[in-house]
Amino acid sequence: MNPGHAAAARFSSKRFLHGYARGKTAWDPAYPAMADRLRGSSRPILDIGCGVGLLAAYLRESGCMQRILGIEPDAAKVALAKKHVEPFYPGVVFHTGTAENLPESFGDVVMLDVLHYMESDVQRGVLDAIAVRLLPGDRVFVRTTFRDGSLRYGATMIEEAVVRLSGWIRGGRCIFPTREEVCRPFQERGYHVTVRPMWGWTPFNSHLVEVSSKPIDQPSNSSQRA
Repeated sequence: MNPGHAAAARFSSKRFLHGYARGKTAWDPAYPAMADRLRGSSRPILDIGCGVGLLAAYLRESGCMQRILGIEPDAAKVALAKKHVEPFYPGVVFHTGTAENLPESFGDVVMLDVLHYMESDVQRGVLDAIAVRLLPGDRVFVRTTFRDGSLRYGATMIEEAVVRLSGWIRGGRCIFPTREEVCRPFQERGYHVTVRPMWGWTPFNSHLVEVSSKPIDQPSNSSQRA
């Protein structure tokens, strides 16, 4: 079965969630991109802002068998993830929590479209905290919109306003970072950083920041993880 359809089927008892999951996995290029990058790895995955657990389900259905820990501040979404996703995939666990309280060690990090819901100082603190905890071989994938004044940026701002009116995202401000603000904590530590557009068929200003914690000219040794 198509991994998107299989992941969405976990929410078949919830009409809205099932439709959301089908649409999200069908149109969002981040899902197959993450599966392609993470498949075959033995490093655990930390999914920051995991929502209802859709990415974890998609990764499992795509053949990513490593441990996955999802953290999400919205307890109602975590409850849905625990009910509809966690029981079906051994090694997948969800907790209520924030990006400001990260575990000491985590492996690969995925953070899709959540950075802009944090205050600017919190964004800096979270990115720094991720950067200092990485072991050689760990990777980071951050998808966000850059504050660049483009037409795509304007379209993203309108979309965020609609999402908030719908109640899917609750409270807080929407503060998009610049490209430099996202990349700097990793570049300062000598990590390799690449940035590529990842908006697919949407009009939004989404970009994927991909970090390899293998310092330049230093071999990777993932066996250092306890």
